Amino acid sequence: MTTPQSELVASALAVERHACPRCAAPAGSPCRTNNGTVAPAYHTARHILVPSLRDGLAVRTPRDRGPGRKWEQRPELPPDQAAAVPSPGGMIRIGYARCSTRGQTLDAQLDALGAAGCRRVFSEKVSTREKSLPQREAAVDFAAELQEATGQRVALTVTALDRVGRDSDELTAFPKMLEQRGLMFEMLGGMLAGAYDPRGAGRLLFAVAAAIAEGVREGIREKTLDGLDTAARKGNHGGRPSVVTEDMLAIALHRRDVKGDSVTEIAKTMVQAGGKNAGKAVSRSALYEALKAYDEQRKAAATEEVAGR
Repeated sequence: MTTPQSELVASALAVERHACPRCAAPAGSPCRTNNGTVAPAYHTARHILVPSLRDGLAVRTPRDRGPGRKWEQRPELPPDQAAAVPSPGGMIRIGYARCSTRGQTLDAQLDALGAAGCRRVFSEKVSTREKSLPQREAAVDFAAELQEATGQRVALTVTALDRVGRDSDELTAFPKMLEQRGLMFEMLGGMLAGAYDPRGAGRLLFAVAAAIAEGVREGIREKTLDGLDTAARKGNHGGRPSVVTEDMLAIALHRRDVKGDSVTEIAKTMVQAGGKNAGKAVSRSALYEALKAYDEQRKAAATEEVAGR
């Protein structure tokens, strides 16, 4: 069964109210391919922004847009016409994204929040162990002000529950914050994906989530400690590798114990063979720590030997 041309055009108009996150086609223009022609179908990341079209596999480009022909930009829609289509029930989404370290990236979260139709997204790189999450607070404040100004329900939207907190205390306090501001809470992924109202039955979600999060956190802690203990028994105590190699340590022990040279004198004659400081002398502190660790190991081994007799 083919889609009537009128329905196809109506869907295309709805899609073109948004700029495309993939090919950057502006609002009012069809999507384009990598070779610069009009795409035969709108990119999924774009038509998924329209709630009524999310379940469809594709939205074809109408014939009057010229699929396959050289792409030409059409006039951009005015801001009022290009505004995000509200979610079913009139709910407006305000997104929040967070990752723990500078080495992590927010790209996946930002893409998902953009595809969900968030009107604005707040983001930050900070661990949930920190007492203050300034951008999360800013997102809540903005959402509350927007709800008061528009009269529509507003939801704080995240990709997963652990973006707003991890331990039971945090996940108990957070719904109270949303309840006081009259805001909804929505998760795009995870076992508990969906939109919840903390003022009603949605409050139960946070109680369950807090218990789950606390259990997961404790499990991670136990596994980490077990792993460190196993590694320590195998002689791997973690941290950066020492700049003092086994050969260098053997020479240093001979000079210290046989010749009576000081650690300072020995360190001046030893050169690092690798790493970013290759060619530079070994520091006195590094050599001292290596000798100290060796002496402690010898002492511990002697104690075990005596105890075993």
